[in-house]
Amino acid sequence: MVHGADEARLPVPVSAYGPLDGLAEQVHLMAQSGRASEALDALEVFEPYARAFGDTKTAAFLRQGRMYAYLYLGRIPEAIAVGEQLLADNESSGNPVAVAKTLADLSDLNLRVNRVSEAMRKLARAGLLLEQTTIRNDRYVAALSSAICAATSMELFETAHATYLQLTQWWASEGRTETTANHDLIYAETLLQWGLRLDQLGDHVEALPRLRTAADIFQRWCTACESTDAAGPFIALHSLALAKTGELSRARQLAAGVVVRLRGDDDPHTAWPAHMALGIALRDQGDVVGARREFTAAAELLRVTGSPSERLIVGHELARLTIDEIGEHASHDLRYMMELQARQLWQLRLQRVAMLRQARHREEQEQARREAEAALLHDPLTGLGNRRRFDQLLGDLDAGLMPAPTVLLFIDVDRFKSINDTYSHSVGDRVLCEIAGALRVNCRADDIAVRYAGDEFVVFLRTDVEGARHVAERIRATIAQTVYDDIAPGLRVSISVGVAAHEPGMPAHELVDTADAHLYLAKRNGRDQVAA
Repeated sequence: MVHGADEARLPVPVSAYGPLDGLAEQVHLMAQSGRASEALDALEVFEPYARAFGDTKTAAFLRQGRMYAYLYLGRIPEAIAVGEQLLADNESSGNPVAVAKTLADLSDLNLRVNRVSEAMRKLARAGLLLEQTTIRNDRYVAALSSAICAATSMELFETAHATYLQLTQWWASEGRTETTANHDLIYAETLLQWGLRLDQLGDHVEALPRLRTAADIFQRWCTACESTDAAGPFIALHSLALAKTGELSRARQLAAGVVVRLRGDDDPHTAWPAHMALGIALRDQGDVVGARREFTAAAELLRVTGSPSERLIVGHELARLTIDEIGEHASHDLRYMMELQARQLWQLRLQRVAMLRQARHREEQEQARREAEAALLHDPLTGLGNRRRFDQLLGDLDAGLMPAPTVLLFIDVDRFKSINDTYSHSVGDRVLCEIAGALRVNCRADDIAVRYAGDEFVVFLRTDVEGARHVAERIRATIAQTVYDDIAPGLRVSISVGVAAHEPGMPAHELVDTADAHLYLAKRNGRDQVAA
């Protein structure tokens, strides 16, 4: 099946959004087209290049490409390690959609090494984030598609279906057609696996409509891509869906037309559905030897990069073939055991559905706890961190948990008491909120602004002293140049700023004292200035 989400083998490249996005595009295309080793070689050059130019967005997409390259090579532990690094980066950037996509990808990877509980936890958290985010863009679609793939890999077909409906609502609002929507193809694969598993149970009535819908979607993709080399994998999937709906002659014709070409491509994994379709058709004709050859070829292609459910599907067909070989009477016990195992595996699948609900409940509780803790660390007026958050950061600094370099800005509103006395405390509150907004605008995502007390603010910057001086001057100028007539006619506001850099071994309180001393130097020198 197609792995990932925006990794579907389409006639369009993956789109990244950094200035150097062409580098990430090359890596993703190499990884998807079976050239994963080449992708890893390219990453050794591209990743340092993107970091050197400060293109953090492209660097993130390159790291994602490394994760997929390891996946396609069957190096799952390494893919998980890279995915966890990517997750930490996305969490620090505060992008819930990027976090959700990486969680969904990690869910699928953890399942491949039988870490079912961890896979469930990550999928539950991804689903929660995607339901709550207000972001609606192509990355949102990619994240939902990854969630569908992860749910399908765990045979959580109901969850995959619900996520697909969530995704189609956005696509419909954008006016996109079915044949250009990746999720339409991913959902077809969900239906195909769902139908195949129901077929194993002997529930043909439930299996048939899912298989027919999957066949129709694959047919659309085959038609849309018929003039490109991308049609081959869709034809293979289409042939398998047709074989299972009983259209054996057409399935065999389609599969035979692409199987050799797919095996000769850089990514032969895509040939396994065609081998399956040929095996089913040959078995129906009584060619047991030919059918076994095809099923064995499919199993071999799935040995490294196939999902557990894909390998289960092929294994079941091989077992059915063995029953045909040894005869109806002699195979009675084997047939009984196959049916029993199929039902037990289906019960295990239902248990996973319940496990996901439980994991979702735990994530909701954990989210509520985190939100409660965050509320305790935030100033209700400005939305910045509060004094408790400030003390927490000082503790992190003393414990060596704050990344270097760290520079502290100590900010005080000039003559703030006069503003309160002249205009009112409500005007003073609005001024504090304006200043908080200026801090947010002029700080980066990994900088931390805090309302220290009253009209005093503190900012922890990840830069050197000269960089911090520029940031402080920019903040000062923003506040001095702002017109506050909508708050109070004639009101003018300025700030004074003290700057101090944290040195190795310096206690946190010494950093605060140094910044505070520089603040009072700025005050003594006439206010509305920066001292470092």
